[in-house]
Amino acid sequence: MDVKILPALQDNYMYLIIDKATKEAAVVDPVEPQTVLHEVMTQGLNLTTVLTTHHHWDHAGGNEDLVRLIPGLNVYGGDKRIGALNHMVQHDHRFNIGNLNVRCLYTPCHTSGHICYFVTAPGEGNEAAVFTGDTLFLGGCGRFFEGTAEQMYQSLIDVLSCLPDHTKVFCGHEYTLQNLKFAAHVEPENEVIAKKISWSLERRNLGLPTVPSTIGEEKLYNPFMRVTEPNVMKHVQKADGVQTMKAIRLEKDHFK
Repeated sequence: MDVKILPALQDNYMYLIIDKATKEAAVVDPVEPQTVLHEVMTQGLNLTTVLTTHHHWDHAGGNEDLVRLIPGLNVYGGDKRIGALNHMVQHDHRFNIGNLNVRCLYTPCHTSGHICYFVTAPGEGNEAAVFTGDTLFLGGCGRFFEGTAEQMYQSLIDVLSCLPDHTKVFCGHEYTLQNLKFAAHVEPENEVIAKKISWSLERRNLGLPTVPSTIGEEKLYNPFMRVTEPNVMKHVQKADGVQTMKAIRLEKDHFK
């Protein structure tokens, strides 16, 4: 499996997922179709699939144009508001991109129909990646636009945290430094956060993306993946994970 990061708009990321054995490819949230088409033609790929995480314009807004440019695409998503949708999916829906296995993970909260896509490659390499849209960011999570703290807790802790620790996390935006600044505010003595901030600054100063992280890394520095940790609960003076999730998201919404 090869994943090509395609920056878009101001701080969005699109992703080409390529099965190296067959040259079949899928694209995640293709908001800039011409950029996608150029990459597909340059690499000689057979683009068959669009994976849409949620209906917001900066993720799904390019679907119709891309389908016009490449007729016959399979457009997957979990929300009827997604443009050009022709494959409505639910939790644990499975399909293939060439030899790659795709498993849909229902992660509502940011939007009511948000889907993350867990992609694995067959064979001994044990490659795994998850495309998390605006549910899980590097060091953070999406705003609760259409859902509740209970839903985000289930999405992050009960679903995404249970993926293998080596799973690479490809999120929808470059929000890393802002997120880690807040993480350091929540856990000022967490040295893993400080190291990740230094690394991220170096990457951004070179004009490079901070993605991907891994599920295992997120559990070490992302406060929203750490809502059951005593230090995080103590920061907001809550005694359970859901209430901690609610409190730190509210604090993050007003954090400068």
